[in-house]
Amino acid sequence: MTLHSASSPSLQQGRIRLSVVVALLVLVGGAALAWWLVTQPPRIERKPPPEPTPPLVDVVRVSAAARSPDLQSFGRVEAEQETMLASRVAGQLERFAEGVVPGQVVEQNAPVAYIDQADLQLTLEDAQAQLADAQAQLALEQAEQQRARSEYESFGRQLSAERRALVLREPQLRQAQAGVTQARVARDQAALNLERATLRAPWRAMVQERLVGAGSLLSLGTEVLHLVGVEQFWVRTSLPGEWLHWLSEGSRVTLTSSGWPADEQREGTLVSILPALEENGLQAQLLIAVDDPLALDRDGPALRLGDVLRASFATSARPDLIALPAAALRPGEQVWWVDADNRLQRSQVSLAYRGQDVALVSSGLEDGRRVVTAGLAQPREGQRVRLRQGDDTPADDAGDAQ
Repeated sequence: MTLHSASSPSLQQGRIRLSVVVALLVLVGGAALAWWLVTQPPRIERKPPPEPTPPLVDVVRVSAAARSPDLQSFGRVEAEQETMLASRVAGQLERFAEGVVPGQVVEQNAPVAYIDQADLQLTLEDAQAQLADAQAQLALEQAEQQRARSEYESFGRQLSAERRALVLREPQLRQAQAGVTQARVARDQAALNLERATLRAPWRAMVQERLVGAGSLLSLGTEVLHLVGVEQFWVRTSLPGEWLHWLSEGSRVTLTSSGWPADEQREGTLVSILPALEENGLQAQLLIAVDDPLALDRDGPALRLGDVLRASFATSARPDLIALPAAALRPGEQVWWVDADNRLQRSQVSLAYRGQDVALVSSGLEDGRRVVTAGLAQPREGQRVRLRQGDDTPADDAGDAQ
């Protein structure tokens, strides 16, 4: 019992020392770890940046074929024949012919207006009397010349040519003949003036306007009627000069108007390309002829002077042309297309035609290429792209350009 009691305090003291040592070790270890953390620089693990998402683009697969552009323009209707019918004699306008009112058609050579003929008839009768008198004077002079010739021949002497002409009264004969000619001209002029007292239409025409009224006193050249020919109208339009090589004189032109029913149209013919450029846009001017423009002898809408029509020109197709949407063309006539690896490639192209919506490529682009039409902001060659998908059909198989 005594031994057990004596060893117990020694055991407790040993445990206390061990606890102190462990605490010191923990304190020293913590201080060392803190010093190491403070003295070591932070280490940031660097990771490569994520690859950007390829842009989404629209493409169209192109194909070469015989194609022609759809050339269209707007033009204004004008008269092919138009005149202010004027009086060719002086007098009082007696009346207009029946049916000669604005909007009505008159046939070629049909009377349209009558001038009072009383004075002209008297002038003709006077001219006829003057002619009869001149013819009588010529007959008397011819008798005198015959008598002078007989006397000269009985005289039996030869005279010089000048004296012989005087003896035979040749100057008097020529004077009488000239008098007959003058009188005949005056008679014919009076008869012509009498005929001109009836104004006639120079060609089949529509009366546009009466310029004077019945009872008006007319002088030579007074305008009486405004007439417009109805056999043909012209449509004057314009196109850029670089498009003219697609056209040829005599080709067909289809005309439509916003004022006509949707299924109505008229056919015209390109008759000429004018030598002067349009003043405002410096474009080439063209004339399109339309027969029977008022549809007097056929079915169809009538053209009206001053109306604006849309003209669609018939052009001849050329082989091996690729049609592209105009949006696919970049500045400098460059085109971006997508290769088999969905990477961008660039090509320089030559254009046979460039319109507002469609361009025709003649060279620089191969058949079957997938050409980018939209979705590129800052493209670069070799850039990977994604193709936009449609509802059921991928964008690259959406169809050929028309």
